Amino acid sequence: MVGKDRIIFATKEDHETPSSAELVADDPDDPYEEQGLILPNGDINWNCPCLGGMASGPCGEQFKSAFSCFHYSTEEIKGSDCVDQFRAMQECMQKYPDLYPQEDENEEKEKSSKDLEATPMEASAAKEEKGSS
Repeated sequence: MVGKDRIIFATKEDHETPSSAELVADDPDDPYEEQGLILPNGDINWNCPCLGGMASGPCGEQFKSAFSCFHYSTEEIKGSDCVDQFRAMQECMQKYPDLYPQEDENEEKEKSSKDLEATPMEASAAKEEKGSS
């Protein structure tokens, strides 16, 4: 299988002559430039910075599959037909915790302890209500 990248080696002599590369100005009609998430034709703009690079990287294909499924979903509960694609994306992301961090454990513990703190107060308030009836 041939990859998309090509490795070339440059010698010292290659760098002694000035580059003959011509820089091309940005094309104002480029359909992927500054279009936002959805292109005028309704396609998804995978180059949109709003995706935060999720469309590339080790789980890019799974992300594209899940996002496309959701975008084009015609189900009454949009995306309800995409569970398998989102599950595959999540499983992939869990393999790369440095690239796709889960909710911070400290935040999770704080949230849990706040929930636990609220529960006894609610329970005692409910007892007081029953007692006053």
